[in-house]
Amino acid sequence: MPAFMAELGKSTATAACALRFLILTATRTNEVLNARWSEIDWNGKVWSIPASRMKMGEDHTVPLTDQAMAVLRHMQETRDGDLIFPGATAGGPLSHMAMLGVLKRMNRRDATAHGFRASFATWGEECTDYSDALRESALAHQYKSEVMAAYARGSKLEKRRALMKDWADYILPVSKLRVVAFN
Repeated sequence: MPAFMAELGKSTATAACALRFLILTATRTNEVLNARWSEIDWNGKVWSIPASRMKMGEDHTVPLTDQAMAVLRHMQETRDGDLIFPGATAGGPLSHMAMLGVLKRMNRRDATAHGFRASFATWGEECTDYSDALRESALAHQYKSEVMAAYARGSKLEKRRALMKDWADYILPVSKLRVVAFN
């Protein structure tokens, strides 16, 4: 992942930035493609995705790392409307194929945008001591047990913030953040 992110960081095109943001936030393609500036809390460093755009139909708040905030700052330089990652059609989001196009141009036919969620999950399981529940919460997965779901009412935001920071620092250390690419 660190080598992949370094390669991905060579491009500042909208689709490459969207893919970088997707990986840093461990979110789904549709969530990123339809992300809106009005969902970003710059002071709290969180992205609040409404239930209407979530697979499970529940609001999801994503803690934003310094690396994810850098992507947003770059995208804000060319802001035109409420979509963070606008597509070629005025007022419309990037195509669902845009991030796959980035992977294709990188000759990475072994990867998909959604597959990076699996990379996050595997890293979390194999390389950290974060609980299954916390990792699943970061991925916006629902509990399989109705009993567990009935008692799990908190957002775990601050614990997820630590998890996401560790993920971002692993795949794109702040010390290696290519600030030049975001000019």
